Amino acid sequence: MAKIRQAVIMVGGKGTRLLPLTKYRPKPVLPVLDKPCLRYLIESIAASGVEEIILACGYRSSQLVEAIGNGSDLGISIDYSYEDEPLGTGGAMKKVEGRLDETFVAANGDVFADISLEDQISTHFSCGAEVTLALTAVSNPCEFGIARLDDEDRIMEFKEKPKPEEVFSNLVNAGVYVVNRTALSDVPENTFFDFSKNLLPILMAKQKRIQGFRLNGLWRDVGRPADLLGANLGMASKLYDQMSWGGSQMESTIVRKPFYMGKNASVIGSEVSAAVVMESTKVTGSKLVNSMIMKGCTVSNAKIENSIIGEGCRICQGAEITGSVIGDGSTIDAGRKIVNEKV
Repeated sequence: MAKIRQAVIMVGGKGTRLLPLTKYRPKPVLPVLDKPCLRYLIESIAASGVEEIILACGYRSSQLVEAIGNGSDLGISIDYSYEDEPLGTGGAMKKVEGRLDETFVAANGDVFADISLEDQISTHFSCGAEVTLALTAVSNPCEFGIARLDDEDRIMEFKEKPKPEEVFSNLVNAGVYVVNRTALSDVPENTFFDFSKNLLPILMAKQKRIQGFRLNGLWRDVGRPADLLGANLGMASKLYDQMSWGGSQMESTIVRKPFYMGKNASVIGSEVSAAVVMESTKVTGSKLVNSMIMKGCTVSNAKIENSIIGEGCRICQGAEITGSVIGDGSTIDAGRKIVNEKV
């Protein structure tokens, strides 16, 4: 099978829909089971045989470098390209064009992807495509780019973020591509340019082959808090047969799967159902439902439902949090009730 040596991952976005969680960190380092979300995509790409990854980054790039590193622990090389001004997914690739091989993998770093790329790479070479685009089926395609395929899975029509009456497919762009470098000749220098919205229509108008490939693995957009929570619960189900104790303390607690608890965490005298409790977090006498508590928190005799609690928070006696996102380092006072808020 033909191999690809290089990949570019675009991680320049600010993740505004995930505020306040992205106030002090870039979206790709938000945790999925105590590991940066981006790390799963990097591991998937490395497993396909890629040896060098370039991260095209902008917002809070120093934190990205600190969280991801140089790839030595995976036996690959990770390098960084810095943008002073946002360039979009196409512009980010154009900026590093001179460093790229004839064919490379490209991916949007703002998705969660624990996937297999080998078959997508093989398909790209076997059908002679200019770009091979990973597709996945979703229930609400209006938030993505949608594709219409022919009998050979060639993309015949592509529309970015269609209105409900314009939807012709539930197969959406998963943001993982195999790309021939020649495709970048139509991207202007030093200009904001989106790969799917701006470049794909140009290539299709030139009759270049844009191939669709149905994704293998666990994928989801993590643009909103509910998506980040879903990625965590999905991986808890996949990796740990729906439950993991993480070598931590569990006493007098009722647990309904999926559930994950990180290292040095404890859950005592509580009831948890579809919950993620990250490392060094202490939960006592509380009820957690469909929620994630990030690392270093204390939750005491509280009720948390359909919510995300940021790092280092204190949730005090009798507090109730529903459908909300609590930013890092917050203290929620005893008895306070929070519903559908970002704090």
